[in-house]
Amino acid sequence: MRDLRKYVAEFIGTFVLVLVACGTAVAIGCDVPGGYLAVAAAFGLVIVAMAYSIGNISGCHINPAVSIAMLVSKKMNVKDFLGYVIAQVLGAIAGAAMLGVIFGFDCGFGANAVADGKVGAGFLVEVVLTCIFVLTILGVTSRESFSKVAGLVIGGALTLVHLLGIALTGTSVNPARSLGPALFAGGKAFEQIWVFILAPLVGGVLAALIWKFLDKEEN
Repeated sequence: MRDLRKYVAEFIGTFVLVLVACGTAVAIGCDVPGGYLAVAAAFGLVIVAMAYSIGNISGCHINPAVSIAMLVSKKMNVKDFLGYVIAQVLGAIAGAAMLGVIFGFDCGFGANAVADGKVGAGFLVEVVLTCIFVLTILGVTSRESFSKVAGLVIGGALTLVHLLGIALTGTSVNPARSLGPALFAGGKAFEQIWVFILAPLVGGVLAALIWKFLDKEEN
């Protein structure tokens, strides 16, 4: 039952992330004045809300890149990793489907795409931004004394990476967040989905390895 509760929490968290944050991108767009900031803030605020609601149940990963970092860091086992990722992907698909119901299935779904077709640059951006984001998570969750502010710090970090990444890739740093919308958006978003699955996973693993090195005196 405990495992089921964790997986349901991850489903709900990722559903809310896609529905509200990607939904903000659909509703407002990034090309209007203040659009970038509004979308970046939406992603960050969703993380804050979910961290303080489902965080005590599942840890509020709602992102396979975070989960793979926890796996590499030996903070979760393979069974939970697979359960989390499945729940996250299903939550993202459900969130994207809800966006289609609300805005129409031609709404774009806030899907990711590499700017100017520069796939190599886009891949690098996603690796680096994911690494920064996940490294923040590993650091702020490593001490009990940080627990009261962890959600705010993580949400702020996600907002931060979006401010740079939106113009370059739409900012994924989360394979589930990208896959759900891409399945409905199709076109370039689906053709490039491998970038937004693989690059964040690489970034998550890299963050775990960096943190393991930085924190080795504590191990």
